[in-house]
Amino acid sequence: MAAEEEQRGWPSGEHGGAEVAGEEAAGELLGRQLGQPASFAYAALCATALAWLFPEEEQSSFRTEFMEAFVRWLKLPDAVLPAMTAFASGLGGEGTETFTQVLLKDPILKANPSGITQDLLSFSLRDGYYDARARVLICHITWLLRIPLEELDVLEESLLESLKEQKEEESETAEVSRRKKERRRKLKRYLLIGLASVGGGTVLGLTGGLAAPLVAAGAATLIGSAGAAALASTAGIAVMASLFGAAGAGLTGYKMKKRVGAIEEFEFLPLTEGKQLHITIAITGWLCAGKYGSFTAPWSNLLQSSEQYCLAWESKYLMELGHALDTLLNGFINLMAEEALKLTVLSGIVTALTWPTSLLTAASVIDNPWGVCLHRSAEVGKHLAQVLLSRQQGKRPVTLIGFSLGARVIYFCLQEMAQEKGCEGIIEDVVLLGAPVEGDAKHWKAITRVVSGRIINGYCRGDWLLGFVYRTSSVQIKVAGLQPVDLEDRRMVNMDLSAVVNGHLDYMKQMDTILKAVGIKTKECWQEEKGSSSLCKPAAEEPEQAAGRQPGAEGSREPGQGGAGAEALPPARQPCPCPRGQTSVGTGSS
Repeated sequence: MAAEEEQRGWPSGEHGGAEVAGEEAAGELLGRQLGQPASFAYAALCATALAWLFPEEEQSSFRTEFMEAFVRWLKLPDAVLPAMTAFASGLGGEGTETFTQVLLKDPILKANPSGITQDLLSFSLRDGYYDARARVLICHITWLLRIPLEELDVLEESLLESLKEQKEEESETAEVSRRKKERRRKLKRYLLIGLASVGGGTVLGLTGGLAAPLVAAGAATLIGSAGAAALASTAGIAVMASLFGAAGAGLTGYKMKKRVGAIEEFEFLPLTEGKQLHITIAITGWLCAGKYGSFTAPWSNLLQSSEQYCLAWESKYLMELGHALDTLLNGFINLMAEEALKLTVLSGIVTALTWPTSLLTAASVIDNPWGVCLHRSAEVGKHLAQVLLSRQQGKRPVTLIGFSLGARVIYFCLQEMAQEKGCEGIIEDVVLLGAPVEGDAKHWKAITRVVSGRIINGYCRGDWLLGFVYRTSSVQIKVAGLQPVDLEDRRMVNMDLSAVVNGHLDYMKQMDTILKAVGIKTKECWQEEKGSSSLCKPAAEEPEQAAGRQPGAEGSREPGQGGAGAEALPPARQPCPCPRGQTSVGTGSS
């Protein structure tokens, strides 16, 4: 048991003492218990990380306001604020390694460095607004301190699980479960104390489904009468509603009440039953008869979050498109396609004008449904942007994942959001697979204003079907689903999926494999984590290198920094032990 605890990041001989210390200092936040050098290093580390993650001029107000509030949160002297502001503006990045080492040497953090993750999460939720940029920062700091990202998942889930727990028979398995629950109770207590200490006693409710007075009755023993009173307050209920949307329903209750422009169908279908502080929306690219006749079918194993939705849109037209794709690929047309591949893609001929006459004749099968869906996907994307901007999902980070025309929906959603004020801090990550959209970097630059985390472009160079149907209709040379997007930005991550995607239809049929390849969690990943005796740790580097890496330093680019040459995704963003996403996903790569 001791060995297992040590593997989980709790040194067996120390964490008991840390728990006792935590009980004695229950009324004070961890960040305020640190020694003066560690407190300064903690704030400076966050400031330099903000400068690297969000260097754009339009993000300057966010960086400044974040650090001003954070200095107050840590109760640091006002005299340090100019230095923190300077760090947040881009100065002092070379001190990242020093700040990290000073922070890790503090006695309070030796037993459990994940206390920093607790503290940052508590700070980020203090006003009922979980900004996507704050979550990206937490993930980044968690990675720098060599803390598995699962720690953040556990912390977020601990805020949402029921306080009432059933007693279990004390077996070895039950003992592990009990210890985990005890730990989560302490995390809840810590976070609630922190939330109750700001905003005049405002505190975040634990769940979206339980009435605040009922929760408060059970919470009093954990957070004390003052915290419980804050939890039951009107302000506490308001904060909960702010995070989870009206009535805590999130996107489940949203349905387009009347036709919007050309859009006939737009509705969110739940993929999971849970609640989470960050949500995932998956978007399907077409429908076909049989197994993949529903919007949810390709996403059956997706588990990026405990709260996930699938967007149902224009099913009649997507079904017609799926039928046309099958017709195009079946029978003698398939033979012509193989010949076309030999004559065009392999010889480097990429314009629509060079396709063989026989294949262009066959295009009549797909021309109309493809053209209709191209237009409607753009309109659906613009409507999705308005839904997200209006905070129908509450004030929580959103991850968007889509393939084919579903990726096109996301692309136009982001383009629409980029034109509106207040678009920052909503979208955490986006994953576009086989996207039939412009591949020129200049068209993607605006998206970086909207996305706080990663922009993953998954492409397949040999996807002749995408090249055929898109180039014949749009006459575009560069297509994102066929090649990398050469955007020099730390967010941009290009993923060559040619080893796992043989053709365009594989995006639906091979979705589980593709999700693992790009670093998105699936149910299989969670099962492997659950069966593992240790939490996943950043494996790309040696621990001391990971802890001391200076973001943005020449020759020490953080994995997943992005740009056209990105080689891997950040280890801290990949808690899954399944194959990691890389620029080129080859057989056996992991």
